[in-house]
Amino acid sequence: MFDEPAEDPSERLLGPESRAKEKADELRLHAELAAVFEGGRKFDAQIVPGLDGDRARDIQRGMGKLEKAKLPDTPVIGEPAMPQARDLLDFHKAHDLSTNDYHVHRRPGETMIVRWLEGEQVESYYERLQAHMDAALEGFREDERQALEWKSDDATKAYLDALDKVQVKMAERYLRDFIRQHRLFVLSIQTADELNISYLTDHLMSVPASQVVGARSAPPDGAEESDLAWFYKLFLLRGMVEGVEKMCFFCFLQKTDDSFDFDE
Repeated sequence: MFDEPAEDPSERLLGPESRAKEKADELRLHAELAAVFEGGRKFDAQIVPGLDGDRARDIQRGMGKLEKAKLPDTPVIGEPAMPQARDLLDFHKAHDLSTNDYHVHRRPGETMIVRWLEGEQVESYYERLQAHMDAALEGFREDERQALEWKSDDATKAYLDALDKVQVKMAERYLRDFIRQHRLFVLSIQTADELNISYLTDHLMSVPASQVVGARSAPPDGAEESDLAWFYKLFLLRGMVEGVEKMCFFCFLQKTDDSFDFDE
C-alpha cells in the first residue's frame, strides 16, 4: 500500500483536454521567460547597467500606452498607436543602445531591464523559444506518465492521451507570420505578483542577483522567502520596422516588501 498524491480539486473540474491545455499554457510561460533571459548564457549578451532613468521611464510609459492601445481581446496594437510601437522598437537606434544586451536601470528595490533583438537575433530567439517549449512539454509528459499511468480510471487515461496530442507552435502563438505579412505590431504581457529573483538571475541569467538589481537590493545570504519575492511585469513587443523584424522586451521588477524608499 502507498499513499496517493494529493489531488488538486480544480483538476477534477476540468475536462481532460482543458486540463492538458492549462498545463501546456503554464509551460509556455516558463519557456518565454527562459528564452527572454538566457541571452548571457547562449548568445553572449551583456548586462549593461546605467541606462538613463529618463529613457527607462520613457520606455515604461510607452509600453503602458501600447497596453491600453491593444485591440479588444487581442495582443494586436491598434493603428493609431502603431507609430509609437515602431518608435519603441527603434528606440535603441535613436539612442545608440546595443541590441541583444540587457540594458538596466535600477534604484533601491526597483529595476527596469530592456532588451532589443533584430533580424537574425529574432530568428535565434524563436528557435530557442520553441526548443524550451518542446523540452518542457516532453519532460512534463514523461513525469505525468510515471506518476499516473498506474491508474486505470478513464479520466486519467483521457488526460494522458490529451497531453500526448498537445502541440504548441510558439511562432504561431506570437503571431509571427501575421506580423511579417501584414506589418502588425503585437504586444504580449506577463505579470507575477511574486517572482523568485534568484530564479530569474541565478538560474536563467546565470549571474548573481546583485549584478541585475544592485548590491543593496540583492537577497542576503540565507535569504528567506520574503527576501526573494519581487513583483514582475514583462512586456514583449514585436513588429517590422523598415522591413526588419524586431523585438523589444521591457521588464519591470519591484521588491514586494516595504523596506525601501522607492523615491530615492
